[in-house]
Amino acid sequence: MITPIILSGGSGTRLWPLSRKLHPKQFINLINDTTLFQDAILRLPEDVADPLIICNEEHRFLAAEQLRQINRKSNGIILEPIGKNTAPAIALAALKFINNAEDPLLLVLSADHLINDIGAFHQSIKIAEKLAEKNKLVTFGIVPDKAETGYGYIKANINNTADYYTIQSFTEKPNQENAKKYLDSGNYLWNSGMFMFKASAYLQELKKFEPEIYAACKKSYQSEYKDKDFIRLNNDEFIQCPEQSVDFAVMEHTKNGVVVPLDADWSDIGSWEALWHAKDRDDKGNVSEGDVILDEVINTYTYSSNRLVSAIGVSNLVIIDTQDALLVADKKYAQNIKNIVNQLKEKNRPETENHRKVLRPWGYYDSIDANNDFQVKRILVNPGAKLSLQKHQYRAEHWVVVRGVATITRGDDVFTLKENQSTYISKGEIHRMENQGEVDLEIIEIQTGDYLGEDDIIRLEDDYQRN
Repeated sequence: MITPIILSGGSGTRLWPLSRKLHPKQFINLINDTTLFQDAILRLPEDVADPLIICNEEHRFLAAEQLRQINRKSNGIILEPIGKNTAPAIALAALKFINNAEDPLLLVLSADHLINDIGAFHQSIKIAEKLAEKNKLVTFGIVPDKAETGYGYIKANINNTADYYTIQSFTEKPNQENAKKYLDSGNYLWNSGMFMFKASAYLQELKKFEPEIYAACKKSYQSEYKDKDFIRLNNDEFIQCPEQSVDFAVMEHTKNGVVVPLDADWSDIGSWEALWHAKDRDDKGNVSEGDVILDEVINTYTYSSNRLVSAIGVSNLVIIDTQDALLVADKKYAQNIKNIVNQLKEKNRPETENHRKVLRPWGYYDSIDANNDFQVKRILVNPGAKLSLQKHQYRAEHWVVVRGVATITRGDDVFTLKENQSTYISKGEIHRMENQGEVDLEIIEIQTGDYLGEDDIIRLEDDYQRN
């Protein structure tokens, strides 16, 4: 049987400021009411096994919650302590099944792709399945429709009457001149980063060409620990693993590699320009989302998360306004957003990590206001959820209930607070907030102290096994 492997470890920096390290593009509703991660699962053929998810440790609750939202189960969620690219990630997936004396066909997919022609996608999977059963290592090559510089390419012995082609070489992202040559030659496909092969076939080739990766992943999996649907590794062993893509590690070297063409209106949504192409546009070529008013604007993507954004007399721009950051860019420079993100990282700016509204496994908090010695948050706790039992070294907190009923632990006391009632948590005092009701609990939290960082949390008990 085919077992889908959903690789969900990317950070999506080219879609900053909407996509951020702790809430990247695959978990955002970019195209429709579902996220790219959810779409990757929903478009799977009906006759495949439940997917195995591979994601970063810090994204585990996002993945689990988004599976729950679409009422889908998984074969587990493997947690990588650090991203090591695709070759180790796929090795972990293969080892999970081999260790259980299984050898399924692995359909390796990315969590952040857009595929509009589902029928064509399923047909290519059927072709790849027959090849993978014969121990071929199959990659899917996208039939190009333009000279694209944002994708890698696969050179193949293309025969328009064949279902698949032999691979000649892999090429990194080209400049515009070479991209046009590739397109005109008719011998190149875009490298989709999607694959199908037997778990054993992949591990055999990985062990041959990258024995260090194979050994590190095998050691990482020998002491796996299951926490509900989460599969934890030996972090010390995995951190030693070399970082490498599956293309460099295996596909460029194997004699068993083939490529199946895929013409399914595909995109990896890797930039704001790519997202602009994927969206419905008005008669002037504009995409407008949120509270937006335009006048004499052409071919522009304008997004507002929470307030009015207006533009006059501009063209070919990307204007993205979130609650804590504004981006204005020429679309032709959209790939350069990573330079802005790198500058922010160098300055240790929080805008690269999280949004003002931060999702947590129990709900979320929204930082409404802050200064040097105070911070105000709006906290929402889901029905049946509770925060960790904790204390703080440097701050005190004042809680005011604005909706629902809160069960409060404060020191040795346990009591309830209703709307318009409040309590004070002094510095160093053990406390917890819980929603035992059936509606959302909303609280305004006012923090005061010399240091208000999120790392000033000493957890004593936690349902979600966080440190």
